Amino acid sequence: MSLIDEIAGSGAAQDPRFPHAPAGWTPALAAETARREGLELKEEHLEALRALQEYYARHAMTAVNLREIHDALEEKFHGQGGIRRLYLLFPGGPVAQGCRIAGLKAPAGATDRGFGSVA
Repeated sequence: MSLIDEIAGSGAAQDPRFPHAPAGWTPALAAETARREGLELKEEHLEALRALQEYYARHAMTAVNLREIHDALEEKFHGQGGIRRLYLLFPGGPVAQGCRIAGLKAPAGATDRGFGSVA
């Protein structure tokens, strides 16, 4: 069974692989969102989505800061190429696009359409 088949088979109940997922989010929904954005989710993507969801869960009582989440991702994925690797996985920005796919609200400043940049 492929990863996408596994994702598509995930029901609406809380998926144990994503213990910090927001209410209503499912891996199947993430796969559909990613597909609309031209991405095919692989295990590397899912690992990043879990990291984003965990970060948001740990910081639920405070405002999520773009710089801090960017730095946290760099640290967590340092051994795999850090934030540069994440930009290859999420060309729309590991924070901006990653948050959309993870069912999270991206922090202020994650996307600046005026300059065409994304975080």
